[in-house]
Amino acid sequence: MYMTQALHRDVQQRGDAIATVCGQRRRTYRELAQRVSRLAGALRQLGVASGDRVAMLALNSDRYLEYTLACWWAGAVLNPVNTRWSAAEMAHSLNDCDTAVLLIDRQHLPLLPALREAMPGLRHVIVADDGPPPHGLLDYETLIEETTPIEDALRGDRDLAGIFYTGGTTGVPKGVMLSHGNLYVAALGFLGCDHVVGEDIALHVAPLFHLAGMSVMLNSLITGGRHVFIPAFEPKAVLQAISKERVTHLILVPTMLQQVIDDPSARNHDLSSLVRLQYAASPMTSALLQRAMSTLPNIRFVQAYGMTELSPHATVLPSRYHEPAHHALGKLGSVGRAVHNVELRIIDRDGAEVPRGTVGEIVVRGPNVMQGYWKRPQDTAQALRGGWMHTGDGGFMDEDGFVYLADRIKDMIITGGENVYSAEVENILSQHPDVAMCAVIGVPDERWGECVHAFVMPKSGATPSVDELQAHCKARIAGYKCPRSFDFVESLPLSGTGKVLKAHLRKLRSQVR
Repeated sequence: MYMTQALHRDVQQRGDAIATVCGQRRRTYRELAQRVSRLAGALRQLGVASGDRVAMLALNSDRYLEYTLACWWAGAVLNPVNTRWSAAEMAHSLNDCDTAVLLIDRQHLPLLPALREAMPGLRHVIVADDGPPPHGLLDYETLIEETTPIEDALRGDRDLAGIFYTGGTTGVPKGVMLSHGNLYVAALGFLGCDHVVGEDIALHVAPLFHLAGMSVMLNSLITGGRHVFIPAFEPKAVLQAISKERVTHLILVPTMLQQVIDDPSARNHDLSSLVRLQYAASPMTSALLQRAMSTLPNIRFVQAYGMTELSPHATVLPSRYHEPAHHALGKLGSVGRAVHNVELRIIDRDGAEVPRGTVGEIVVRGPNVMQGYWKRPQDTAQALRGGWMHTGDGGFMDEDGFVYLADRIKDMIITGGENVYSAEVENILSQHPDVAMCAVIGVPDERWGECVHAFVMPKSGATPSVDELQAHCKARIAGYKCPRSFDFVESLPLSGTGKVLKAHLRKLRSQVR
């Protein structure tokens, strides 16, 4: 089970079908395979051996798919670089796993001097972009044009496919090692929960350095769908791409979805081709979900929950549970049930499974679970103790096996001896008509140990007061859960995948105190 299997199948069954669309470029699956085999040959000529790491620092494009497949075709290992990081963070991820070859687009070339200074082992830099590269750098298109195709390395299930570095919001980024089998099994598990057909047209808008975005790319590869790429998220660009390319499905994190449905130009675009919208990567408030389903009533909504260490899927809430006929079941607030090839439990601090409805830590076991953290045996042993991946996420399971997220374990607030889950408070707070976005953290308090503090980004033109927001919360949740203090902000710090960076908010709040 190796990831290039899908490309061989696509060429055999859909060789002349359009595989990739990027701006004005359109290439068939047959052309894609030819370019992949030539790029793989070029990597080999540059000294890339089986198991060597090859990095890419770039915005989304058709070349990202080619890079991904060419690495595997050559027997190499992916190392996608987070474009939101500083040069120092990027260099750490590249040095940590001894990356010697870097593909980079023109957007990120200004970072190259700092990267080279911090990376004595960097041997080759390939400019994967249009136009001639700067002097001394290799040209992506020239390498493909001048290199003879090579045979596929045909990797095995357990062979390392990629090292995906975590966001580093809780410390130094760790390299998550995922095998070909991990990625393939995870894709099949997701596809089995909500059927996707080969005629689908996927829009790649989530960053491809992140496994949420890459998983959509791999799913579409397996099903022989069409890949449409836009460089980065921008609401109008998403709407234009859906309309122009007749996109049938995409993945958006909740912050992206909110911006798309709130864009004034949304009503001017034909979105009738859109069949399925997957939301993932961070919790969706019920208020936003209800508004999205009302705005886009003919679309199948699908939720997925997971993490990089799970390749990335653990649970899926299929589209049927988003339909009005199923709302009475009360499952819409869940993240769904474990995918077909995954075991999932909720445990207490001693590792014992808790009764249904009781909050504990979510742990996962299955063939999708990572091989471990690169060169971090102690962290690996801690995360995979007992054979289960300990997610660090708090949640509970109902009698039907549906999982409900409570909070990150580290984000749980203990105030006066009571546990408060920030996700619950955020869900209530976001229902206020004047709140665009919000985030809740715990702040030190001499009397209560911690108190609930909210960062609120008001909607444009709105000026909610503290009293109004507190009254709104107290009418819906227990008093001890309600924010005692507020910061009103113009924006919230977000990761590359749209998650609110609560570590930044805690640091900001500590500086204020």
